Amino acid sequence: MRRERLLAHRFVEFIPDVLEEGTLYVSIEYATVSHKCCCGCGFEVVTPLSPTDWKLTFDGETISLHPSIGNWNFKCQSHYWIREGKVKWAPRWSRNEIDAGRNWDRHEKGSYYQGRAADGATKNVSETAAKAKPPSRWQKFRAWWRLS
Repeated sequence: MRRERLLAHRFVEFIPDVLEEGTLYVSIEYATVSHKCCCGCGFEVVTPLSPTDWKLTFDGETISLHPSIGNWNFKCQSHYWIREGKVKWAPRWSRNEIDAGRNWDRHEKGSYYQGRAADGATKNVSETAAKAKPPSRWQKFRAWWRLS
């Protein structure tokens, strides 16, 4: 079993051309996190942030990414989680597991975007806005907090 590894993070506008080992580069503007593969092979790992890809959590001190990172196209085929700035190694996947995971991802993306397209095609924007409830105090506070 591989030992736990700590990762630093840097918030950047653009991902640098040369990545430092052990650093997560987070570009909020481009909804992307990049780092060198945690196994040490040197390959660059790019995790796009979106409703159907990875989700980032920043707790004020550390970064977590969800779901796990499976580098199936790399020779190393490393598989790990990034939780609170730490690498947590996951079991290797078989070819069947990799294929099933890719099929599931395609299915989820298709469902998500098909649903969004259907919503946009059938709803008039002004109709939707007229039916929308005004934001609660809590929602206003959260929006303000995110901009601070």
